Amino acid sequence: MFLKKLELNNFRNISKVSFSFDKSINIFIGNNAQGKTNILESIYFLAITKSHRTHNELNLIKSGELYTKVSGVFTNDIEDVHTLSILLNVKGKKVTVDNIVQKKISNYLSRLNVIMFCPDDLEIIKGSPSVRRKFLNIELSQFRNDYVLLLKEYNILLKQRNEYLKQKNNAKFDRTYFNILTDKLVNKNIEIVKIRYEFLNKINMYLEDVFNAIAGFGTLKIKYKSFINEEDLKDDNLKNLILNRYNDLFMNELLQKTTLLGCHKDDFKMYLNNLDVTEFCSQGQQRLSILSLKLAEIEVFINEKKTKPIILLDDIFSELDDIKKNNIINYFKKDIQIFITTTDIKDISKELKEKSDIYIVNNGMVSKEE
Repeated sequence: MFLKKLELNNFRNISKVSFSFDKSINIFIGNNAQGKTNILESIYFLAITKSHRTHNELNLIKSGELYTKVSGVFTNDIEDVHTLSILLNVKGKKVTVDNIVQKKISNYLSRLNVIMFCPDDLEIIKGSPSVRRKFLNIELSQFRNDYVLLLKEYNILLKQRNEYLKQKNNAKFDRTYFNILTDKLVNKNIEIVKIRYEFLNKINMYLEDVFNAIAGFGTLKIKYKSFINEEDLKDDNLKNLILNRYNDLFMNELLQKTTLLGCHKDDFKMYLNNLDVTEFCSQGQQRLSILSLKLAEIEVFINEKKTKPIILLDDIFSELDDIKKNNIINYFKKDIQIFITTTDIKDISKELKEKSDIYIVNNGMVSKEE
């Protein structure tokens, strides 16, 4: 994939800017709070329809303005040219593909694939299980857009089931209706868990080699922690087994007024030399583990989806020594498009600068260095 054009209107601190990208590597240099990260965020937003930095999307709209619009033109891996745009205001989002409005976000997603590297990635290891589930759900939405619809259906069923558990008059509790909701929820659980196992297993195919390429040592693995064991997915009686577990929990769920079992509580963990990275590894090892996870994800996109995602590197070089910087850059395939932000051009090697287009960002204004 190659992002050829990017246009921003009222995005964060940027009033209006338009880019035409020619080179595979593009470097944005500026002091903190000048807007360089906003540019990478806008590319991420264009691809994912969400920000990686805020839960309140209205924060993306420039102060004092009524809307923001992000548009881009890209070529995919078979050289087809497509246009994407997102218009955001207080009424919501309007997404278009080739100037045609998409009624469903799932019809928009997975067209433009991006992998973001940023300092906050450590939260994937240090944060709560909900952080890791969010990461997993976002990455899977890029890999297959039907996952978005499946997850939406699951969350609707989960909400309906929880609301029914919360009703005040238990005497009017219709167990038959409740069992129908549970049956449907179990079906969605099995589908989602199976997709997650398959995706993480694919990442594991590349993870150890990637980690050794950038760190030079160790065996790194990722393990999905689900209420469904992977081997049980092959059991023809799996659905009945799960339904029995829900039946056993029924009284507890009625008392606690919430669904206590399901993929909405699942997690994943990373292990370096069989040790939990969260509990036993240094922050440096944790950072390398996350970098390796995302680099392995790139391999999954290339080898499984047959597409080369766009790479967004947001101020990560200041955290690494020169050897690891070079290992990471050398790991990227030459024909992958990369966007880099940095506060200090000294963090970028001379060789890399010579291959790049360089942009100076100052107070929301962007100029290309000639």
